[in-house]
Amino acid sequence: MRFFAILMLAVVSLHPVRGQEQTALPGRKGNYKEQHRPQFHFSPERAWMNDPNGLVYYAGEYHLFYQYYPDSTVWGPMHWGHAVSKNLVHWEHLPVALFPDSLGCIFSGSVVVDEQNTSGFAPPGHPEKPLVAIFTYHNLEWERAGHLDRESQGIAYSLDRGRTWSKYAGNPVLPNKGDVDFRDPKVFWHDQSKHWVMPLAVGQHLEIFISPDLKSWQKTSDFGEKEGAHGGVWECPDLFPLKTPDGKEKWVLIQNIGRGAVAGGSGTQYFIGSFDGKRFKNDNPPETVLWLDYGADNYAGVTWFNAPGKRRIFIGWMSNWDDYAQTVPTERWRSAFTVPRILRLGSTNEGLRLFQEPVTELKALRKSPRMIESQSIDGALLLPTSGVQQEFILEFDLNATRAKEFGLILRNRLGEQVVIGYDREQQVLFVDRTQSGKTAFSSKFPARHNAPLKTGKNLQLHILADASSVEIFAEKGRIAITELFFPNEDYTQYQLYSRNGPAQLQKATIYPLKSIW
Repeated sequence: MRFFAILMLAVVSLHPVRGQEQTALPGRKGNYKEQHRPQFHFSPERAWMNDPNGLVYYAGEYHLFYQYYPDSTVWGPMHWGHAVSKNLVHWEHLPVALFPDSLGCIFSGSVVVDEQNTSGFAPPGHPEKPLVAIFTYHNLEWERAGHLDRESQGIAYSLDRGRTWSKYAGNPVLPNKGDVDFRDPKVFWHDQSKHWVMPLAVGQHLEIFISPDLKSWQKTSDFGEKEGAHGGVWECPDLFPLKTPDGKEKWVLIQNIGRGAVAGGSGTQYFIGSFDGKRFKNDNPPETVLWLDYGADNYAGVTWFNAPGKRRIFIGWMSNWDDYAQTVPTERWRSAFTVPRILRLGSTNEGLRLFQEPVTELKALRKSPRMIESQSIDGALLLPTSGVQQEFILEFDLNATRAKEFGLILRNRLGEQVVIGYDREQQVLFVDRTQSGKTAFSSKFPARHNAPLKTGKNLQLHILADASSVEIFAEKGRIAITELFFPNEDYTQYQLYSRNGPAQLQKATIYPLKSIW
C-alpha cells in the first residue's frame, strides 16, 4: 500500500524523529506518556506506522506486523515493524522484521503458517513450521522513472517463530504486467481445493491468484469492477468464511478503499457471498455498499490467520489516509490501531450483515465498575468516574424516552468535547467532534459523522474511550463508529445528556481501564 510515494519522500526529510523532543502532559514522563498517547490501543514506540500486516497466530503468540518508517513521523520507505502478544492486550515490541532492498520497499501483505511445508523452506526434521510472509514490493526508483509495473509480490520466510526472516532468492514471485496499483496480498489456504489463495487489490477491483507452493501463482478470476464503492483505489483485501446464525457458511470479502468512504476519505467496505476456491460471487446486488465502520478512522483493517478457537479477529489502522493521517498533532510517534475485534455474521431486516465487538481479552483491563441504575435523564447527568481510559455499557429504554436526542459527552475542563449521540427523529447514531480541541491541522477533521440505526424498544451502546480515540459498538456490534480526537487537555469528565425531552436510562456500567503499558 500507498500512493503519492514521490511526494511523501520529498516531505520525509522535513520531519526528523531522532532527537525530537516529546510533549508530555503535566505529571507524565517518558515513552507512552506523551500527550494523546493511547493507553490500551497498540501504537509504535516511535515514528510512523500505518497498515496492520502479516497478522498470524503461531506457537501461542499473536504476531502483529505493520507498515513502519523508523526515520520519521510521516510516511516514507516502508518496512515491516513487529510486535507479539500472548493475549491481544499486552504487546512486546520486536526488531524490524523486513527492510527495503533492491526490489523496493515493503508494502502491505500477510503471513501464513505453512503447515505442510508446501514451500519447502523447512529442512527435514526442523521442529518449527515455516512462517511465510507474502508482501508487495514497491520500487520507488521505478515510480520516479514513470514505470507502471512498480509493484510486485515477494515472499520471505522464518524458521524461528518469526524472530528472523530470509527473503526468497526467486523474488518477485508474482511480477506486474503493467498495473500501477497491484498490491496487498492477503493469502490463505483453501482446504477444499488444496491450494493457496491470494486476493490482490488491482486498481479498483480484486484479482484472485492460486498457488500450490507460495512460489508460483496463477490468476483465476476478477471481482468488483462494477460492484460496491469506487470512490478511490481498492486496497488491503481480506477473504474468509464465517458461519451464518443458522450454521451455513458464507464468505466475507473485506475491501478497503482509499477515498470516497462513508465518512469521507479512506474507509472499509465489505461484501458477503460465496467462494469456490477460485472465484468470489457477491450475494447482494452490485450497487449495494456495506460499510464495516461509519467513522472516519478505521482503515486498512484485516484479520488474523490461524487464530485459535476458529475466531475471526480483525484490527484496523486508526486514522484516515486520504484526509489527515500525516498531519495529526502527535510528535514522537504517529498512529495507533483499533482494539482487536471479533467478527461474526448476524441477521438483520436488511439481510446478513457483519457484526463486530471487542475481544473478550480486553476485560482483563477493567477496574472496579461504577453502576447507575434506571433513571430519567432530563438535560444532563454527570457520571461518577474520571480518568482517561473508560469503558461504558449504556442501555436506554426507547419506549419511555421522549428526547429527540440523547447520549454521552466526553469533556475536559477547557470545555472541549466529543458528543456521542442518538437522533431519534433521523434514526442515526453519530459522533460530533467539531468542538473536540485541536482541529486546525485539517479542515476535514472537525465534523459530525452519522450511522443509520433503526432500532427497537431498547438501545445498547458499548463505548471504549482512550486518550485520543473512541470506538462505539451499537446493538451488539451491528454498527461500529471509530473516531480520533486531540483535545488540548485530556477528557476526564463524562456526562449523559438529553435534548428536547427526557431519555430513560435502563442501566449504565462504567469500567475505568488500566494501561497496557
